[in-house]
Amino acid sequence: MSDTDDVGEAESSEDNSDDEVITHAHGAGGSQMAELIESLAVSRFAETDADVGLAALDDGSVQPIDDDHSVVVTTDSHVVTPLFFRGGDIGRLAVSGTVNDLAMMGATEPLALTSSLIIEAGTPQTTVERVTESMREACEEAGATVTTGDTKVMGSGEMDTLAINTTGVAVVPKGGHVPDAGLSVGDKLIVSGTVGDHGISLLSEREGFDFGGDLESDVQPVNDLVRAAMDAGEVTAMKDPTRGGLATVLNEMASKADVGIDVEEQSVPVSGPVSSAGEVLGIEPFDVACEGVVVMAVASEDAEAVLNALRDNPKGEDAAIIGDVVEDHTGQVVLDTGFGRRYLSPPEGEQLPRIC
Repeated sequence: MSDTDDVGEAESSEDNSDDEVITHAHGAGGSQMAELIESLAVSRFAETDADVGLAALDDGSVQPIDDDHSVVVTTDSHVVTPLFFRGGDIGRLAVSGTVNDLAMMGATEPLALTSSLIIEAGTPQTTVERVTESMREACEEAGATVTTGDTKVMGSGEMDTLAINTTGVAVVPKGGHVPDAGLSVGDKLIVSGTVGDHGISLLSEREGFDFGGDLESDVQPVNDLVRAAMDAGEVTAMKDPTRGGLATVLNEMASKADVGIDVEEQSVPVSGPVSSAGEVLGIEPFDVACEGVVVMAVASEDAEAVLNALRDNPKGEDAAIIGDVVEDHTGQVVLDTGFGRRYLSPPEGEQLPRIC
């Protein structure tokens, strides 16, 4: 090898060292994730005539299929450690997450789901069977089914046991979808259940902390809950607080709608076990994922009717009105703690890797 070749290889190595790398923070649901998606995806694909397209960064896309109907499509990939946890597992998580993303668009009757399993060689077959059986049970609960899919096996050590990609498809009346940017000044904000359960529970289990049997994930399909709310009144916007939790979702909704949000901290439902565990772990329940909760904006005159409809469903018994959509501090969320007011900002970085 010549001296010139040595110099060329050294320069190449130095150039590569300047490349930005993907970190866990890019998948945490905050500003770094939004920037990554903009760079890798949104900026590279052409606009379409979709009612809701890729650039909207909503929970799914909405594409007209005729004069009367639109198709809603969503897709998600699911990884979690451990695969089986208190309250659920990766299979229930995959089905619930996709059904719920459809529901956040107002599509509460899934037409079909797909399932792609990526499995590490050496994984016991019984493990995968437990996961797929859990998927079947979650589908039955949601009134959905898997109609096509794919399976890939990776080499041992090339991945961590199992990952699942699911896609969901549903049909809604044209114009009948619900965007996450639909908030209007005067709307009331409702959360359908206690927040932080999934993230706090998984972190506790992963780290070997025992905070009692009441601490478990909330993972569940909520399309029936959403349908009850929509039947009861005008729901103007919806989002499920998965990655980044309630704090991230509220900020996203405020920013997209160019409105402000005021939240009463004491009104936000947080279970006793989650609150206690969060204090010990140094984790704010508002900042971590929920997997069976809906955040919705509702026309003020319909707020009580929607709240009652949610509470009539066992999945929504802890539902609460937590705040208002306002003209002030557009794009930001202000939290009234009872002792003062402060901005509720999205979490930075990745506190809980591999939880959804």
